[in-house]
Amino acid sequence: MTARKVLISWDADAFAVLCEALARYAAAPQLVNGSALLVPGPGVLVPNPALKVQADAERVFLTNAARFGLTPSDRQAIKAEVGGDGDSVGGAERLLS
Repeated sequence: MTARKVLISWDADAFAVLCEALARYAAAPQLVNGSALLVPGPGVLVPNPALKVQADAERVFLTNAARFGLTPSDRQAIKAEVGGDGDSVGGAERLLS
């Protein structure tokens, strides 16, 4: 991703959010496994809160993954530099073009 300039130092925080969301998403099934999908709530059964953690983490991950072209449809739309042939515009000119 860095070689194609999809990920640069300015993106570190956004990429960290992506990684944290993926870690939460991966950990959520462990919270659900071994327990019921419905758990006792105030007088009724309610969805296991771990399901919301998993769904929220999935949403955050997919939103941020799209920003980095990590989903199939977003990968097609991303325009990234592939090399330094000397003819490409660099720096602020590239960002403002």
